[in-house]
Amino acid sequence: MGHFFYTSTKLNFVSALKNSIKYLVILVTAVVLVSCNGYNKLLKSSNYELKLQRAGEYYAKGNYIKASQLYDELMPIFKGTEKAEEVYYYYTYCNFYQNDFGLAQYHFKNFTRQFPGSVHTEECYYMNAFCFYLSSPNYKLDQTDTKNSIKEFQSFIDNYPESKRIDTCNILIGNLRHKLENKDYDLIKQFFKLSDYKAVTTSTKNFLKEYPDSPYVEEMYYLTVNSYNLLAINSIPSKKIERLDKAIECYLKFVDLYPKSDFLAKAESVYSSCVQVKENKIKTQ
Repeated sequence: MGHFFYTSTKLNFVSALKNSIKYLVILVTAVVLVSCNGYNKLLKSSNYELKLQRAGEYYAKGNYIKASQLYDELMPIFKGTEKAEEVYYYYTYCNFYQNDFGLAQYHFKNFTRQFPGSVHTEECYYMNAFCFYLSSPNYKLDQTDTKNSIKEFQSFIDNYPESKRIDTCNILIGNLRHKLENKDYDLIKQFFKLSDYKAVTTSTKNFLKEYPDSPYVEEMYYLTVNSYNLLAINSIPSKKIERLDKAIECYLKFVDLYPKSDFLAKAESVYSSCVQVKENKIKTQ
């Protein structure tokens, strides 16, 4: 009897729970349908002030898709009025919060052109650069957005030198430059692997100029020394001495700057070889 009562009670509870879930689903569905119908009705309305109000409400709730649709419709309606700036500003952020950074970047930049005197202009100028920053990919991929971001951040710094965002800009520029540094480092290593020593000597020179504080600087000097040495080995006689001299010159500069470098032993070996080959070459002339 007790077991039957327990089983019966359990079944009643499960049945009641299923009914409750069913009614909850029906209720949520009804609310969604009413909401959708209300939104569709709003879209068809010609009450633009109401649409602007509702767009603001959707935006505040984080419903950027619906807000964006309304702002998109309202932009030509309010163009040339005092509300045009507000509509465009929030429309642009709708794109940003939907992670469409390419479109958001375009509109942030365009906002600064259309409303140069706005209280939002400085912010939008910064966000234009920040959208490029967020679009910047892994350093192994194409770095066009990375370079654009650096350019736009630098332009922001030049135009707003007193901005409270300057420190942030410099930090972000540093992050972006680090990507380019790694990209260039990998490229130089690839040139060396492919025995394109001319490309190595040109690229390392640019690298040392562009990234003087890089952790790869010492390795770049070593690669320069070794590349001139390897170029000399494979050179025609008229070029051999010139390239050996370049290798020796780079080594002497390297050892003067970094006398305790981890690459010093390798560089010394290359240097000794260059001196020996040069001496032998001079003797046979």
